[in-house]
Amino acid sequence: MELGAWASPSVAMMFLFYAILTRCMAEGLMATKDKELEAISSIIDLLKPLDAIARSRVFEYVLKRLEMEAVRAAPVAPSTESSVGPQGVTMSVMRPDIRTLTAEKQPRSANEMVALVAYYLSEIAPEGEGSETINTDLVRKYFKMARFPMPRAPEYTVANAAAAGYLEKVSRGEYRLNPVGYNLIVHGLPRSGNPLPATANRKVSRTRR
Repeated sequence: MELGAWASPSVAMMFLFYAILTRCMAEGLMATKDKELEAISSIIDLLKPLDAIARSRVFEYVLKRLEMEAVRAAPVAPSTESSVGPQGVTMSVMRPDIRTLTAEKQPRSANEMVALVAYYLSEIAPEGEGSETINTDLVRKYFKMARFPMPRAPEYTVANAAAAGYLEKVSRGEYRLNPVGYNLIVHGLPRSGNPLPATANRKVSRTRR
């Protein structure tokens, strides 16, 4: 059995539930809905302390114990890629999309968001979408896809992120992520107590005279 089938705990949990449900139906021992929910809740509570590899071992043992075959589902978003792990086991690696990555890292400024987009395109984006460099057009595209507030002047946003130390210039209008920007995304975000990003058109408060 491939370990990749159980790489996502939530998906694997659903597989296990369907497998157990199928066996119960075959033997005429279908439980009531309340008992099913109770069983699912118990399984989740027992597996929460375990890591993904330990959970996969539990699933494998249970299926073998019940003499049941693994249930596999078709691939779903976010995109995945396969890699060969120890002992030749095929594993599926989940690739977050830009919106998921933004929610995870919680950039709090346009400069940080530009660095995140550059990181996504150079390190995570699937084949055919990735890019080693970033420009104004990509900023507009991925800010919209991530639903991140658009700056008032997007044409200056990439240069501003470079001035902040996150990017280095490759050619006119083209920049790439540098080590400072990489470390920001991988190790610096999210920040604790991170506020929501300011809107693109922030109102300027005026002091009454």
